[in-house]
Amino acid sequence: MEDFAQFPDQPVLVIGAAGVDIVGRLREELHPASSTPAFIRTSFGGVSRNVAENLARLGQPVTLLTVVGDDQTGEQLLSSVAEAGVDVRAVLRTTQHPTSTYLAVIDTGGQMQYGLDDMRAMGALTADYVREHEDLFYDASLLFVDANLPKETLRAAMALARKAHLPVCADPTSRVLAERLRPYLPRLSLISPNSTEAAVLCGHPFNSSSRREALEAANAIVAEGVGIVMITMAEFGVCYATAEASGRIPALRTSVVDPTGAGDALTATVIFALLNDIPLDDAVRLGVAAASLTLRHKGAVVPDLSLEKLYDQL
Repeated sequence: MEDFAQFPDQPVLVIGAAGVDIVGRLREELHPASSTPAFIRTSFGGVSRNVAENLARLGQPVTLLTVVGDDQTGEQLLSSVAEAGVDVRAVLRTTQHPTSTYLAVIDTGGQMQYGLDDMRAMGALTADYVREHEDLFYDASLLFVDANLPKETLRAAMALARKAHLPVCADPTSRVLAERLRPYLPRLSLISPNSTEAAVLCGHPFNSSSRREALEAANAIVAEGVGIVMITMAEFGVCYATAEASGRIPALRTSVVDPTGAGDALTATVIFALLNDIPLDDAVRLGVAAASLTLRHKGAVVPDLSLEKLYDQL
């Protein structure tokens, strides 16, 4: 298994999406072609932005490389994440497109029914722009990427990580985008798909409520060369595997206020724990605690997240 704890004081380099989340939780059954009462909230999101903020709130130095529009929303997003402790000096401002937006519809039980995104701004985060910031790779402890990156940009980031001998962690982001990571599986130290994304990566669907089938899928992805595979399965917990071991951590019983960002909190917490030499099993338990806290929060990141708060959940 990859040694994450070689340079824990160096920043994690996070490259990927940042934007605005608009989440509507239904108050009653959805009525097509009609207005339906709901609770609607807006917050900053994006997989990489969420991971970066979670890491910073846990005390980990982190540098974010993303793109936002040259608009008021982008300015507010950067101010917010910088206040959390994230280094945003390398973030690109584009006039081509507005800051990315994600729109989700959540049912009365807290489960996502529909998700829409406008990620056109990500096209401005080019391979050349990433190469212009090659020095960030040599200053980093590891690289985190999400699959929202354009294919050429992802290729450039992976090449620079190899050149700088960086471990790479990745989030497939969606079933459609997961395919972008398949060529890089042998070079990934950690990947954190949900069950539908894992089905793409292992090459076949499986029963997400079956511990055995999920572990088989995790082991199949490990066989492709990934160091650590964590498959998130909502109320069924997290199955994980390495070349040496595998296991399952059950989900913590909790009410679901908003599922947005829970998986990002888990991923960031596991990365933080491994950087600080916490054993994998304990790291995943802490990650599940972070996901549980996030599920109860109206927003993508718990603002007072801390290691002490996570241990209190166990």
